Amino acid sequence: MYKILLAEDDRTLAEMLKKSITAWNYEVHCVEDFQNILEEFTEFHPHLVLLDIMLPFYNGYHWCTQLRKISNVPIVFLSSASDNMNIVMAMQMGGDDFIAKPVDATVLTAKIQAILRRTYDMNEAAPALEHMGAVLNLHDNTLVYHGENIELTKNEFRILQTLLEHKGKIVSRDTLMIRLWQDDCYVEENTLTVNVNRLRKKLAEIGLTDFIKTKVGSGYMIEL
Repeated sequence: MYKILLAEDDRTLAEMLKKSITAWNYEVHCVEDFQNILEEFTEFHPHLVLLDIMLPFYNGYHWCTQLRKISNVPIVFLSSASDNMNIVMAMQMGGDDFIAKPVDATVLTAKIQAILRRTYDMNEAAPALEHMGAVLNLHDNTLVYHGENIELTKNEFRILQTLLEHKGKIVSRDTLMIRLWQDDCYVEENTLTVNVNRLRKKLAEIGLTDFIKTKVGSGYMIEL
């Protein structure tokens, strides 16, 4: 089932669109906290975003720019301001389509179906993992935190991905070693320690100090 994130502050319209889209067997999540759309995006892992331009706190252009830093997920703008300037701006900011209000639910659904078919018939979704504002992009092995973007080595990425997938739980050294050994290449135990230390240094440089905790005799964890 494809998942769609809807960022629309008109609750009546949002519920109408959600009901219409859900009827076509899509899962829809309406944004609740318009100051933290990025966090709701990373928690929901949508395949497509419907984004109103006029939103509380920050407009849709701002959020499109933020989303494009971590994901190539299709973004469809919704707006009553359907003049050419807004349409051009939406496309330049990274949008994939623009639908004018009042929204025709049938047209919207048809566009959603077409975009999802083009995007995912040949490609898998590239989700992200998020914790405390840090976003790990599973598509290109990068980490974004407060606008800072750092590239991770293959081993650093695998370590951080595993810990984020099990955040709140201790991950044993053996489990992490297995993740590092995915290429059928022998990895010494010291390799894990070296890579964790390098990863911690990179995280600290962008303000994520003590992001990874050591549990002596057990392994590592990212605390909730």
